[in-house]
Amino acid sequence: MSRTLRVALMTSADRARWDAFVATCPEATFCHLSGWQRVVEEGGGHPTWFLYAEDEGHISGVLPLAEVRSRLFGHALVSLPFCVYGGIAAADDRARNVLLGAAEELAAQRGVGHMELRAMSGVPDGYGKRDLYYTFRRPITPDPEKNLMAVPRKQRAVLRKALQAEFRAEVGTDWERCYRLYAHSVHRLGTPVFGRRLFQVLVEEFGECAEARIVTLNGRPLSAVLSFRFRDQMLPYYGGGLESARKGANDFMYWSLMNDAAARGCTLFDFGRSKLGSGAFAYKKNWGFTPQPLAYHHRLVRARSMPATNPSNPRYALLIRAWKLLPLAVANRLGPYLARYLG
Repeated sequence: MSRTLRVALMTSADRARWDAFVATCPEATFCHLSGWQRVVEEGGGHPTWFLYAEDEGHISGVLPLAEVRSRLFGHALVSLPFCVYGGIAAADDRARNVLLGAAEELAAQRGVGHMELRAMSGVPDGYGKRDLYYTFRRPITPDPEKNLMAVPRKQRAVLRKALQAEFRAEVGTDWERCYRLYAHSVHRLGTPVFGRRLFQVLVEEFGECAEARIVTLNGRPLSAVLSFRFRDQMLPYYGGGLESARKGANDFMYWSLMNDAAARGCTLFDFGRSKLGSGAFAYKKNWGFTPQPLAYHHRLVRARSMPATNPSNPRYALLIRAWKLLPLAVANRLGPYLARYLG
């Protein structure tokens, strides 16, 4: 007779064994760590339900979920806001199926419009899939010359020129300087910026594996990236800078991060997700990374269709142009009220 799996909500007492499971589960990602509960709740202002399946006292699957409710952008149960990855990480199909069933029950109880699971692969039966986001991941080695030769010739020439400049990388946990440079970057794109509290909680929660890298030229900060190490992977997560950073500082920043990570034992560089057709998508391809489609999938609950919150949607073109015209100080003050629903 098969055993019945128990589904429960993670409490503070469960965090250590939750993370122990994530550390060894092949399907699990940085975005499945228990610390994201605090990040989403305190940094984003959304209630969470971190579900786990238990088999005779041992965790066999996890599913972090958060409820995002907005008059403008709809009402959803998401795994997980502010995360590149998410969905179910399980040891077997039994755990996967019981967690999916529990999530569907929770979505119905909360009365959401839809549920979205940001998985790296696999789409359950009865779920729709959005072909919008791609991830860029590639092995790296401790040999900088081999990493350099993996970059296509045209971008390699750009990178060699950047390496000849007098850029310097300052590495630490200075999330505030990182945030200021990131805010400049997203404002140029016409995108609302996340709140400062999100960056602060990320560094507080993942301090041992968090890194803020600031690139300067003659002492002037030009670009920055907030990155995280997970197992043998390095993930540059929030990056940006001044307009002038596009003239070598960004290239130097990612190159120095890649090689420093490899020197510390990382074997995979995760360049993160980008939207198909975006400038970031093209930039990462230029570095020689192969785009891999993400299996973001959804199930409608009360809604009749998925909300079209993609910035590429023509209906948002006027708003994006108007946002770019706002003074930076005004955009930084207003942005977090919108961005928390767009993570």
